[in-house]
Amino acid sequence: MMELHYLPLDEADPSELIALLNQPRVRTHLVEHVAFDRASIARWVAAKMDVDNTPGCRVRAVMVKGRLAGWCGIQPDEGGYEIGIVLADEFWGAGKPIFIDMMAWAREFGHEEVRIHLLETRREYRFLQRLASRVDGSMLMGRNFRTYHLPVANETSMVDEAL
Repeated sequence: MMELHYLPLDEADPSELIALLNQPRVRTHLVEHVAFDRASIARWVAAKMDVDNTPGCRVRAVMVKGRLAGWCGIQPDEGGYEIGIVLADEFWGAGKPIFIDMMAWAREFGHEEVRIHLLETRREYRFLQRLASRVDGSMLMGRNFRTYHLPVANETSMVDEAL
């Protein structure tokens, strides 16, 4: 079992966040933006902490065996909520357990549906297709995304079966 730990994003080391979010392989799956520096990471973390303080939302740094692996969050999205997971490539195997935890958070908040927007650089995910009530294309920030609309079930068996 993978040793995952979540902590508020403002408790993560800013230097480690900068290094992670500026990795070329990570950036290929994010909307285009200028590389982070000390000032911009402080603004980004402050904005994410504002999201974290929004009812129905949670944003966390993800630690794996004591190392910063990335961040995840349930964030507002066009009248609903979106799940976001950003991991350094060496931790991509942690995505599914993090996803399961995030679906539990969504249930805790009482959400009926969450969305996942994956940039066109990402492959299609069969397990997400099996869970989704629908999959469609969307345009966000000038980029094409595949959007999975995921019902938040009252139990984890549906998620476990799809994974």
